Amino acid sequence: MAKLMIILASTRPNRAGSAVANWIETEAKAHGGFEEVQLVDLAVLNLPFMDEPHHPRLGNYVHGHTREWSAAVDSADAFVFVMPEYNYGYSAPLKNAIDYLFREWAYKPVGLVSYGGVSGGLRAAQMIKQVVTTLKMTPVVDAVSIAMINRVIGEDGSLSPSEAMVSSATAMFEELKRMSEALRPLREAGQPA
Repeated sequence: MAKLMIILASTRPNRAGSAVANWIETEAKAHGGFEEVQLVDLAVLNLPFMDEPHHPRLGNYVHGHTREWSAAVDSADAFVFVMPEYNYGYSAPLKNAIDYLFREWAYKPVGLVSYGGVSGGLRAAQMIKQVVTTLKMTPVVDAVSIAMINRVIGEDGSLSPSEAMVSSATAMFEELKRMSEALRPLREAGQPA
C-alpha cells in the first residue's frame, strides 16, 4: 500500500488551512487505502527561502533541513496539497517547498484540496498543475474545492464538511491510490536525471 503525505500550504496565523488539513487527514485515515498518512505543516517545517547553492536536480544538498525534506518527500508515494488561493494563485511557501527538490517528486500523483472565497481556490489549483507536471507528477482529476471557507469552519476552529466535500475527498483518495499503484513501476525503475 502507498504512503500518503498531506502538505498544508498556508503559513498564516489563524489560517483556515489547519481545519481543512486536519479534516483531510482524518478522511484519508478513514479511507483505509494508505499504509501511512503523514501531515506536514509548512509553517512548522519552516524551510528558509531556497538557500541551497546547487540546482535541485543534482541532489547535492548541503543543508540538513533540505536533506530531511528530501528524505520525507522521497519516502511518500502520493501527495495531497491543502492550499489556499491568494490573489488567484497558490502560496509562496508551497512553491518554495516544491522548488527545494526535483527527483523526489517524480512519478507520484497529487490531489488538490483548495479553498478560498467564491472560487473555492480553483484558480490556484489550476495554476499549480503547470508546476507539478513539470516535475513529472500526475495531478488527479478528482479534487476537493471549498468555496466560502469561513462558512464551514465553526467558532471552535473545526470544519463541518458538506456531503459534496466528503464524496469529493473519497473520490480523490481512490484515484490517488490507483495512480500511485499505476506509477509505481516508473518510481521503481529509477528517477529521471
